[in-house]
Amino acid sequence: MRIADGWKDYEVLDTSDGEKLERWGEIILVRPDPQIIWQTEKTHPLWNTPHARYLRSQSGGGEWKNLKKFSDQWQIGYKGLRFVVRPTGFKHTGLFPEQAVNWDYIQEKISSAGRPITLLNLFAYTGGATLAAAAAGASVCHVDAAKGMVSWARDNARASGLEEKPVRWIVDDCKKFVEREIRRGTRYDAIIMDPPSYGRGPGGEVWKLEEQIYPLVTLCAQLLSDNPLFFLLNSYTTGLSPSVMAYVLGAAVAKKHGGRVTADEIGLPVTQSGFNLPCGSTAIWQL
Repeated sequence: MRIADGWKDYEVLDTSDGEKLERWGEIILVRPDPQIIWQTEKTHPLWNTPHARYLRSQSGGGEWKNLKKFSDQWQIGYKGLRFVVRPTGFKHTGLFPEQAVNWDYIQEKISSAGRPITLLNLFAYTGGATLAAAAAGASVCHVDAAKGMVSWARDNARASGLEEKPVRWIVDDCKKFVEREIRRGTRYDAIIMDPPSYGRGPGGEVWKLEEQIYPLVTLCAQLLSDNPLFFLLNSYTTGLSPSVMAYVLGAAVAKKHGGRVTADEIGLPVTQSGFNLPCGSTAIWQL
């Protein structure tokens, strides 16, 4: 497992009984997590005094129960990047802290390339990977179907002092955008995909990861330049193992370009237990 252990403004304090106790800067939140199937004793005192807890509804969805007064949004930082954080109705906060391990990888690869790099970030959400790549000197195309998420990503760019960097902010269905880029003859040196397990595009298009990930990766492989740097694929779907993702990249990318594929779980350290919380998987193709 690759561990995102470089945070100072974020911390998983404890986990138990389907919930995680987190510190986001000075704000303490409790959120559900289906991976947490253990019922260890909740001895950390902040379990009893969080700022807010997300409660799931039996009919689906859920809501935040605020237990202390706090700002509806605030900022946290990671190695020079700044992110606007706010609780949403879907339990998320606009940031997946475990992805910091991939931000480090992205920055190292771009910084050491010794040449201009163009990068495509699909399902780009609030832009963590986009900011990491832009800060390292890449020209980035940031694509997400949700207008609100792209707006949030631009807020993060401003907070990080990266608003003048060469980033194209695109609101579009990712598959349709890729198809148009192929027709236009556009090429990228690096591609990042962080697709949801299930979702809908702006025109009602249905996305189901297991059914559509291989065709989309195959399409994206056509966008790689003659001297590609990497292709990074994330998954939060429990049924899609790192080995399956590695096979997809091997068949769709390595078969044509050579190179090698690695894949592993990514996770976060848990302060109270000393163990690591699994938070999804990443597969990476690189030369």
